[in-house]
Amino acid sequence: MSRLKATLRKVLPLTVRSNLSAAKRAIVYLPDVSAWYLSAEARHSRERLRALKDKHLGKRCFIIGNGPSLRKTDLSLVKNEVTFGLNRIYLLFDEIGFATTYHVAVNKLVIEQCADEIAELPCPKFIDWRARNLIDLSSSMMFLCPRSSPGFYTDLVKGVWDGMTVTYVAMQIAYYLGFQKVVLIGLDHSYATKGKPHTELVSQGDDPNHFDTEYFGKGFRWQLPDLEASELAYRMAREQFERTGREIVDATIDGKLQVFRKIDYRELFA
Repeated sequence: MSRLKATLRKVLPLTVRSNLSAAKRAIVYLPDVSAWYLSAEARHSRERLRALKDKHLGKRCFIIGNGPSLRKTDLSLVKNEVTFGLNRIYLLFDEIGFATTYHVAVNKLVIEQCADEIAELPCPKFIDWRARNLIDLSSSMMFLCPRSSPGFYTDLVKGVWDGMTVTYVAMQIAYYLGFQKVVLIGLDHSYATKGKPHTELVSQGDDPNHFDTEYFGKGFRWQLPDLEASELAYRMAREQFERTGREIVDATIDGKLQVFRKIDYRELFA
């Protein structure tokens, strides 16, 4: 059995536990997948996705997480790199003086509460298909079809699996766009707030888990992460990249994730 299949077998029970039951997940996803092949919005998204296939073949990119470690990271160094921003990373744009090359948002609670802000971002945006009623499809936006079966999907036109974290979706996008090397920064993989994964909370004050205390600030609805399941998803990403002679490396300062090869952030620009 391949390493990828072995990892997949570990992911499946976690996926079921985290989402009540496999049957419930199938019921939720079925109408979305069907509409993906019928609606005009989906057709436009597929056309735009096809146009991006291998656009950055052989290049490197940076996936920027939203952890507190970003405050220790000199982001000016990636100003001229290809970057993927996630969820509310745009709260940093005025401060650092540039926007990310691409933006990814797949969490329904984030999109629901921040749709107007995300829609105004000046870069191409990848948005979860299930949030299509929350945000209008613009010329710089593409919807992604969510898949219920765990896996690392290499064809965005057919969909992506969320892997319990938007970072995993960004990895699938980076692969599809042809990047040879993906560098992770700001992926702390550690939360000060504890509790059962996927529990929905309403913030009562400052956010201690992200680079900005207002990220999930007072009154914001959010879900506790599933770090165990996301680690298994990351292993699937690592194995897929390695199988095709590519690599994901982790340059997060003081990050807790132990899945990817660690490298020194500043040495990338020496």
